[in-house]
Amino acid sequence: MAHDSEAPASWVVRWAALVKHGPVLDVASGAGRHARFFAERNLAVVAVDREPRSIPGVKFVQADLEDGSPWPFPGERFGAIVVTNYLHRPLLPMIGASLGAGGVLIYETFMIGNERYGKPANPNFLLRPGELLQSFAELTVLGFEQGTTASAVVQRMCAIRGEASSARIPA
Repeated sequence: MAHDSEAPASWVVRWAALVKHGPVLDVASGAGRHARFFAERNLAVVAVDREPRSIPGVKFVQADLEDGSPWPFPGERFGAIVVTNYLHRPLLPMIGASLGAGGVLIYETFMIGNERYGKPANPNFLLRPGELLQSFAELTVLGFEQGTTASAVVQRMCAIRGEASSARIPA
């Protein structure tokens, strides 16, 4: 899982067709690869990161999500939320609460065991087995994987708020 790749993560691409409306929130967006990807799909996109960015077609919110400041989107609901290569456990409840009805959560990050591949190695930044499932238990899970890839140990999930009956799960 490359941190600074311009291409969107394959997990995000796999589930992107389920995102039917925005706004899409790209949490800890970095250079904005996922924000760009969804903006190119003609969706309203909001990207949040502590480093300022200018991404065409994307509303950018500069915020440090880890400094104890309030969640920058109180009461807002998103059609999709994308989180990759990022974990700050105190935000997990806010992320879940910010997903609107029928909204899609696409989450992929590192988990325990990744320390043998390098960074992140600090357990504060590594998911425990099944942690995404536990953290978003109120959502309907469409896809979940955890384990070792060629270069990392990851956990990833795609879930929706509501019934899965209307979601066409990609192969």
